[in-house]
Amino acid sequence: MNLICLDLEGVLVPEIWIAFAEASGIPELRRTTRDEPDYDLLMRQRIRILKEHGLGLNEIQRVSAQIDPMPGAREFLDALRDETQVLILSDTFTQFAAPIMKKLGNPTIFCNELVVGEGGEITGYKLRCAETKLSTVRALQSVGFDTIAAGDSFNDLGMIRAGKSGFLFRTTESIRLANPDLPAYEEYGDLLAAFRSAMK
Repeated sequence: MNLICLDLEGVLVPEIWIAFAEASGIPELRRTTRDEPDYDLLMRQRIRILKEHGLGLNEIQRVSAQIDPMPGAREFLDALRDETQVLILSDTFTQFAAPIMKKLGNPTIFCNELVVGEGGEITGYKLRCAETKLSTVRALQSVGFDTIAAGDSFNDLGMIRAGKSGFLFRTTESIRLANPDLPAYEEYGDLLAAFRSAMK
């Protein structure tokens, strides 16, 4: 049985941290998992920068609530869900995801959780499990699913390579060049066709 596993940010919606970097005027927050393969290092840097600027969850939520899916993303996702089951695997956080998921038709999402103080200060984060995307794909495979995945960042490579098929979508030039064996697409129509072919 096929199951599609999709990254969220950079694939279906713009990067939340980049949107917040632009809204807050803090360019250091533009760094994402496309740039930094060490997720723990990236999150520790983000938390430190937020603390330095006196910013917390409330400010980020105001920005994330205004983020809309990329043009064509909802239609692409609807077309996929008409044909098979789709699971969003993301390293975003439950506190950011709810309004975005509504705009995508409420697909199932597995993501992480922030640790937040009483005043809204972000003090840490909790991963669902180690190597969240790869571990989830392996668990799905262990109960009979053939996973097919797509993503754009370093932290997507494990789930992309572990499945029946996998694709890069709107990735960086450096990731694409470092993984020349992975098909890379820029348009939803091409990615949809690749998924359909892989499901046969």
